[in-house]
Amino acid sequence: MNNQIRRDQLYGLLGKLPTNVEFIQVTKIHEEEHENYILEKLLLELNGIQPVPAYFLRSKKAGSKAPTILYNHSHGGFYTVGKDELLTPAPYMQKPSYGETLTQQGFSVLCIDCWAFGERSDRTETETFKEMLWKGQNMWGMMVYDSLRALDYLVSRPDVDPNRVGTLGMSMGSTMAWWLAALDTRIKVTIDICCLTDYGALLDERGLDRHGVYYYVPDLLNHFTTAQINALIAPRPHLSLAGNLDKLTPYAGLTKIDNELKKVYLDHNATDAWKLLRYDVGHIETEEMRKESISFLRKWL
Repeated sequence: MNNQIRRDQLYGLLGKLPTNVEFIQVTKIHEEEHENYILEKLLLELNGIQPVPAYFLRSKKAGSKAPTILYNHSHGGFYTVGKDELLTPAPYMQKPSYGETLTQQGFSVLCIDCWAFGERSDRTETETFKEMLWKGQNMWGMMVYDSLRALDYLVSRPDVDPNRVGTLGMSMGSTMAWWLAALDTRIKVTIDICCLTDYGALLDERGLDRHGVYYYVPDLLNHFTTAQINALIAPRPHLSLAGNLDKLTPYAGLTKIDNELKKVYLDHNATDAWKLLRYDVGHIETEEMRKESISFLRKWL
């Protein structure tokens, strides 16, 4: 089946998403200078329901059209953090922050607050989820929608090279990275860290409570496996970094996904564009993972 048809099917599972938002209004709240970047604090009107706070880090080492990363923050129960993770890494991530690391390498970066996180954490995850459920929405779908609209904004900026846009994140941000890349071919490079979870393996281990309620999409398993979603990224470059001891990503599930995606990328004659690296650690980003991320971006973006 045509990949675009499958993308449309995947998008169609995300609930009743906003349909009447054409123009993205942008308000710059604040701007400040740092060693490697100019920080723009923004307010984006992406969904017609709730304004979305965002950070854009404009790399000082980039040219007039910068390669740019859409960074997806993690969960970790740190609801008040959100996009600030881009500036101050979570406890399970390496230092310095990805904001510092990426801009020092010449990449600009955008990160938004997801629903119920950061400056949008005035309501809890469960309250947000329940109201959306009543309205025919699902929380993951609304999160994905905001991130796709953030991508619309990103490629509209005159200082961004729309042909050199990547996405990365850890944990919840990892899942967001591979969903976004599966749905939108404008994303040229994908890096997911510690959350490439095979849904079937998670069921086998009775591990559903290891992920937050935001994560679950109605009817998904009747249409897609994790590998089938990720296959929509091929043949674009995709690096996955995983911990063999990570309970969020069952060991057998990682092997299953890897085997299936190796076949998909082989069919595309792009075997070097898919890479799963596994480490004997839990749900953490290691120093070696960080090095691999930057190396992969430098190679492909």
